[in-house]
Amino acid sequence: MASVITGKAYVLGDDIDTDQIIPAEFLAYDPTDPEERKFFGMYAMVGVPPTQAGLPRGNLKFVEEGKFKSDYAIVIGGKNFGCGSSREHAPLAIAEAGVHAVVAEFYARIFFRNSVNGGYLLPCETEARISEEISTGDECTLDIEAGTLVNHTSGKTYQLKPLGDVKPIIDAGGVFNYAREAGMLK
Repeated sequence: MASVITGKAYVLGDDIDTDQIIPAEFLAYDPTDPEERKFFGMYAMVGVPPTQAGLPRGNLKFVEEGKFKSDYAIVIGGKNFGCGSSREHAPLAIAEAGVHAVVAEFYARIFFRNSVNGGYLLPCETEARISEEISTGDECTLDIEAGTLVNHTSGKTYQLKPLGDVKPIIDAGGVFNYAREAGMLK
């Protein structure tokens, strides 16, 4: 996965749960079938109520009608991002929509681990309340090596917590690929 990600931010509030990220009705798709897997991206975030989505100009959808990919590269969350069920489909749906990273104040641990173990996306954390300082559509650059998120729209830079030992797992494409590369699995 890239160490520098640049693109538009999509801002959400606190307590975004896995049922909002990908509602149960869309779990019938098979993530192992490439023709069906793309539908996880199409339906990512459809359950997020407008009161939790920071939408400044009318109804900006995460993924436009009839598309499989989002125009947003980075999701900004508040506290407790990915709470709810333990379904791994939530980080998969965000990644299938074309997002490479989520930056939040903190995560539900199972969402964090599912993001890492599946190699889906980078779950970055910040101590700043950026969900109230960044707006949906702001151009941002996330630099993993530098540990920063730059909002080019406002000119502000935010410090991120170190990812630690999880980035190599994500870079490998998940925990099983990492174990194979490290010689732990054949």
